[in-house]
Amino acid sequence: MSMTFTDYLIDVALIAVVLRNIRESRFGLHAVLLPLGLLGFAASHYLKSTPTSGHDVELYVALTAVGAVVGALSGATTFLRIDDDGSLLARAGVAAAGLWVLGMGARMAFSIYANGVGGDAVARFSVAHEITGAGAWTTALILMAAGQVVVKLAVQLARGQRLLHQVPAPAPRAATAA
Repeated sequence: MSMTFTDYLIDVALIAVVLRNIRESRFGLHAVLLPLGLLGFAASHYLKSTPTSGHDVELYVALTAVGAVVGALSGATTFLRIDDDGSLLARAGVAAAGLWVLGMGARMAFSIYANGVGGDAVARFSVAHEITGAGAWTTALILMAAGQVVVKLAVQLARGQRLLHQVPAPAPRAATAA
């Protein structure tokens, strides 16, 4: 199974999400819904079945954990601050952007490898480790992306909430005598 134009488009869109955040912008509902929407579209496009034979579930857990770690590191290294209006701003620095691209790029590179010159090696590995095949790998890679996206957003939301609660409330205005 070779990658289609849609496959490349989804991968590039997920990478573009963080590249867009290199410039500081408000971290609001749109910043959460865009990556979740892309993830939902990718999941609906790729997940046709979820094999659970052999060691498929262990593969899912392992790759989801890898995605979660990359997502946590990416979320922790994103710069957050409160602007003068009290809005939360986010900016992906080199580390956050690099981690995000590394995770998304690694999945894309594996897909290209598995569907090309590495197909036989991936098949041998799958047989040796009781992984049922392409469906299991597809599910594992989507779960890896889900771990990365969801944990990155969760870390940023938690950090943002802490920042918002640390901002001192404006001093009350003194009442004027009438």
